[in-house]
Amino acid sequence: MLRAILVGGTLAGTFDLAVALLIAGSNVPRVVAGGLLGKSALQGGLGMWLLGVVFHYVIALCAAAIYCQASRRLAFLNEHWFVSGLFFGIGFYLVMNLIVLPLSALHAMGPYDHRTLVGGILIHMLFVGLPISFCLHKLT
Repeated sequence: MLRAILVGGTLAGTFDLAVALLIAGSNVPRVVAGGLLGKSALQGGLGMWLLGVVFHYVIALCAAAIYCQASRRLAFLNEHWFVSGLFFGIGFYLVMNLIVLPLSALHAMGPYDHRTLVGGILIHMLFVGLPISFCLHKLT
């Protein structure tokens, strides 16, 4: 299961970061770092940018670990990996945006416009949930 967590989390982190960089620009990793360190991280240099990338991958690996561990008790997560991965992506997006970000040092919260909400959910379904569930299914 460790291999599924590492590969799935790394793929999800890479896909999600690539899409975020394309859509929101190169400052995304500093914003991620700012979630822990506050607004001063937004003005940081390369070191802060790299720290944000590390934090981003840690979050993705934690998401993969949660999904994979949950599959030990909920066998349908592996048996029906496609649908389960899509729903996990939705849940992950909602937890991050409605719980984690408001509680972060940046206190980021809405309002969310329709386009951003739908786009964010679709991105997390396809580029976070599916890679994690697929890796669990294929590597265990």
